[in-house]
Amino acid sequence: MSSPEIIEEGAEAAKPAEPKSRKKLILIGAAAAVLLLGGGGGAAFMLSGSGAKAEGAKDAHGGAKEAAASGGGHGEAAAGDAGKGAFVDVPAMLVNLRSPDGQARFLRIHFMIVPGDGIAPDGLKEKLPLVLDSFQPFLRELRPEDLSGSAAVFRIKEEMMVRATATLGEGQVKDILIQDLVQQ
Repeated sequence: MSSPEIIEEGAEAAKPAEPKSRKKLILIGAAAAVLLLGGGGGAAFMLSGSGAKAEGAKDAHGGAKEAAASGGGHGEAAAGDAGKGAFVDVPAMLVNLRSPDGQARFLRIHFMIVPGDGIAPDGLKEKLPLVLDSFQPFLRELRPEDLSGSAAVFRIKEEMMVRATATLGEGQVKDILIQDLVQQ
């Protein structure tokens, strides 16, 4: 009879440990659920936030175009003309990069130039060969290591802005929008 008493005592000892482990499992499960929901909610917020901005920009430009087409006032027509063709699309450039190991590496970059306030895009298109000529030495001196990291696009964009401003003059270029930046 001593053996059944030992089993019962062991069973009783196991029962108090069981609720603690259930509490731990429930707590861990709840924490995991909160993390998953929080991460999913954050991702949805970020994705919907950028989509909402794009929709708002699309509506704003569409509204200005509709107002200009319907023969609105002078201010509305001027806003429609300013939004029309406000970017100068530069054809994709392909340049070879400096490589320490001597392998052939290339950079393909496609960007757009935003003219400064009151600057006609056609005037920038005429001077585009000068701008591209100022970009060539900088882009050819880049190394593959210069293109790694999240700040690489920002550094390249800033250097291109400095060179475009030096070539065209102050206030001629408002911004450079990099569309594609591919290292091959």
